[in-house]
Amino acid sequence: MRAAEHALMATVPDGTLMQRAAAGLAVAVADLLGGVYGRRVLLLVGPGDNGGDALYAGALLARRGAAVEAVLLAERAHEAGLAELRARGGRVVAIAGAHRPDVVVDGIVGIGGRPGLRPDAAAAVAAFPGVPVVAVDVSSGVGVDDGTLDGPHVLADLTVTFGTHKGCHLIDPAASVAGSVVLVDIGLDLPGAGVTALQAEDVGALLPRPGRFAQKYTRGVVGVRAGSEHYPGAAVLATSGAAAGLAGMVRYLGPAGAAVQARHPGTVLAPGRVQAWVVGPGGGDDVADELAAALADGVPVVVDAAALPHAVPGHPLQVLTPHAGELAALLGTERERVEAEQLAHAREAATRFGCVVLLKGRHSLTAHPDGRVRVTTSGLPWLAVAGAGDVLSGVIGSLLAAGLDPFDATSVGSWIHGAAAVLAGGGGPVTPEAVADAVGRVVSGLPE
Repeated sequence: MRAAEHALMATVPDGTLMQRAAAGLAVAVADLLGGVYGRRVLLLVGPGDNGGDALYAGALLARRGAAVEAVLLAERAHEAGLAELRARGGRVVAIAGAHRPDVVVDGIVGIGGRPGLRPDAAAAVAAFPGVPVVAVDVSSGVGVDDGTLDGPHVLADLTVTFGTHKGCHLIDPAASVAGSVVLVDIGLDLPGAGVTALQAEDVGALLPRPGRFAQKYTRGVVGVRAGSEHYPGAAVLATSGAAAGLAGMVRYLGPAGAAVQARHPGTVLAPGRVQAWVVGPGGGDDVADELAAALADGVPVVVDAAALPHAVPGHPLQVLTPHAGELAALLGTERERVEAEQLAHAREAATRFGCVVLLKGRHSLTAHPDGRVRVTTSGLPWLAVAGAGDVLSGVIGSLLAAGLDPFDATSVGSWIHGAAAVLAGGGGPVTPEAVADAVGRVVSGLPE
């Protein structure tokens, strides 16, 4: 239990927080089942407070007519919760004697648990394949704070968490085993967190908006150095993100000027002052020189794709936007390690290069050198399509040009990019062009 929870418990009657958590858990289980009377509920109960939450929730469900059985996976269990369950007709059974349930409630370990489950707990979890699982607070066996998986763990269909989301609900790979996450407010007064996830209200508050007397230069000019003979489309897509309306003007320097201007006739194909650069999408043999020229301007630079191997350690004006394979190459490690320990590697890269790093993935991580991390949860798997990252680079570049600092520009841009994909595809397949075209509609729907 965290310090803030201890502090709050001193100000409320003993057991109040657990009762609130149990009530929220029972409601979520009932909703999942579509009713309670006559349903079978199996509780997997560990020795801690999560086990107590499960026992009290089981008692509430038994009171409403469910047949509730509990398997105790430790020598001790929450005594008051166990007594309440028995008083309401619940039974304690061995896993071998349990009836096949309609739902399994995972109350094995909580936020104090380590990755992996003991063999007896793993066997209990695996005893009823195909039965939906509801995790109490977190899926047992995952890395709670860092989102890692190491050994057997619960694969939940639904997680009911209390007070705030934990790292394992946001950061992959653990986030991928949480199922749908329901947050129950039990009145905790929690401190600030090192890992956060922007919501629409946050994005709306951070978004730079033009004033009454704005003009194209005051709104920011974003420059794009992208594309090559073999990859002219990357230049078009990066420019599409940059030209989505978040900045006042776009300059393009590169070999794909005709294609860029055919798609975006307002793009300026001439050198001049910019407030931010985007370098690397589809870049050719001269990409190192293009990056050096952009950095020499002394403005923020989004470093993507072909430019990433030429990133300059210790240059704070860079924003690096690698996927897992590219980040592995930057750090001299294996892609599998990056994918297994995403938070640690994103933070390591931000520290080593002294700049903001966006590790792109299902839940992208924006890492600041000071250790702060924002997780993007607004996208969908259909966004994994060639060219989507080029659009994202342009969107981030435009927000930098409009005045956001690198951490805000990157995390806000990633959120908008994900939301635009959902809007463009209606939850289905998307193209990068459609994502860029949907940016304006996402922004227009944000609260101010």
